[in-house]
Amino acid sequence: MKYWIIIVVFLLGYSITIVGAMLRVMHWPWGSEMIVSGSLAEALAVLLLAIKVIINRKSNSFLNS
Repeated sequence: MKYWIIIVVFLLGYSITIVGAMLRVMHWPWGSEMIVSGSLAEALAVLLLAIKVIINRKSNSFLNS
């Protein structure tokens, strides 16, 4: 898995969380669900990044693959 995929998943989760927070502040429906799903996407991206770093620990190029 490439690093850019992990970055895209994290940014997608971040944007969903921000939109969900705005919906929650305005008391519109689906705000809480969007916050939870965005946070889960961010957690998934962090987990994938941790796995990628552990697997490629001995490599000299951290973000070049």
